[in-house]
Amino acid sequence: MNTVEAEIAFALENLGFSPALIKRRIMEVAAVLDLSDCLQQATSTLSGGQKQKVVLASVLAWEPEILLLDEPTSQLDPMAAEQILNSIRRLNEDSGLTVILAEQRLERCFHLADRVLVMKNGGIVCDEQSLDKLSHWAMKNEPSCLPPVARLFAGFAFSKIPVSIKEGRGVLRSLAPQFDFPLSFPTASPGCGNKLDAEKSFAQPVVEVEKIWFRYPEGKEVLKDISFNLKAGEFAVLMGPNGAGKSTILKNLNGLLRPGRGKIKICGRDSKGVPVAELATTLAYLSQNPDDYLFLPSVREEVKFSRQHLAVKDDIDGRSEQVLQRFGLSQLAKLNPRDLSSGERQRVALAAVMAANPRILLLDEPTRGLDSRHKEELGRFLQQMQAEGVAILMVSHDVEFVAEYAGKVIFIADGSLLCSGSKYDMLSSSTFYSPQVSKLFRGIAQGIVTLKQAQKLLQRILHQRAQQP
Repeated sequence: MNTVEAEIAFALENLGFSPALIKRRIMEVAAVLDLSDCLQQATSTLSGGQKQKVVLASVLAWEPEILLLDEPTSQLDPMAAEQILNSIRRLNEDSGLTVILAEQRLERCFHLADRVLVMKNGGIVCDEQSLDKLSHWAMKNEPSCLPPVARLFAGFAFSKIPVSIKEGRGVLRSLAPQFDFPLSFPTASPGCGNKLDAEKSFAQPVVEVEKIWFRYPEGKEVLKDISFNLKAGEFAVLMGPNGAGKSTILKNLNGLLRPGRGKIKICGRDSKGVPVAELATTLAYLSQNPDDYLFLPSVREEVKFSRQHLAVKDDIDGRSEQVLQRFGLSQLAKLNPRDLSSGERQRVALAAVMAANPRILLLDEPTRGLDSRHKEELGRFLQQMQAEGVAILMVSHDVEFVAEYAGKVIFIADGSLLCSGSKYDMLSSSTFYSPQVSKLFRGIAQGIVTLKQAQKLLQRILHQRAQQP
């Protein structure tokens, strides 16, 4: 439907609900999902995360008995995701709603589950109601099935494994009851995480954004006086609420949109008037929807197309095979991209845009739909690109991924740049945009953002406890 309100009302009207009840249901779900201010807004103008909330609202409004959710928070910021999952949990507890949830970002929902089923190769390999028993099974068989807090404690062979941050902090206090928190451990150094971090001395900026403003036709200002630089070999992430303008920044950088005021320089050149096709030889862009990139009958042809039209004419077949191998797509090369899973299509689209060896890579929610193993592969690949001097600017709500692999975080809200800096400063000091291990050790040690840092600190706590009489 054309507007948010009409979209939510559509199913209710077709089910024969009265106008008064329809209005009440719309009011309730709009308030729960923070959509009240955009009920009259055109659905086509919403961000990807806002669209996800509207679809969920249209389903929840008619109060089904069974709710099937396939990664319902994949495009939502942490606060919106927590709000939605808590609302679904309340419906489950108060109204008897049965919820079956397929999710990759386990840190958001693992502790809410009454029962967990683990699938592999088309079959169920574990079906467990006890999260503690599941955690022990997972550490032996499939560690990626655990969120960071559970994985941290399970790695040290605790008999009872905490699955929530609250439980984890309780365990920490039981380990050191004789100490006054915070413990006297030195602040974790960034060197425990990504070596290619924001403290590195980078070269000259390859992207310079100077006081840009942007508004859509007949709309309010979406970007307001945005300024930042991106240097060769830097890995920066744009974070902030849904609808803050993050994706709009990427589209202004690659020329799909043009700022109303301000200036953007790409590799020292003012991008004003430069055709999008010309920018694409230097700057690769992967949007939220990988299906927009896939139109040829095979994965191999998708990669070859990019090299033929964007890269210097060379051994196209040989180079394309290298790209396929690099992204783990060789076995899928003959398949039609539209027959692949969402995560596989994401990798194909990324391989296609990277086929031209760009100097700058723009990514919009690249971890959406990826499982733990493919996230790790993507993270290692991006760090490799970073080491080779490629500048990376990514939009993401995946706090755990950002904490493990990025170097710099830029917070955007309501079209304005709030702050930016090292991920160790930005994420460890944030209330909601923090990885689980940061929340676990808050008040105990500063700058903890990666699982490796948390493991070293927990080991130190256990060692110190062992030294006590």
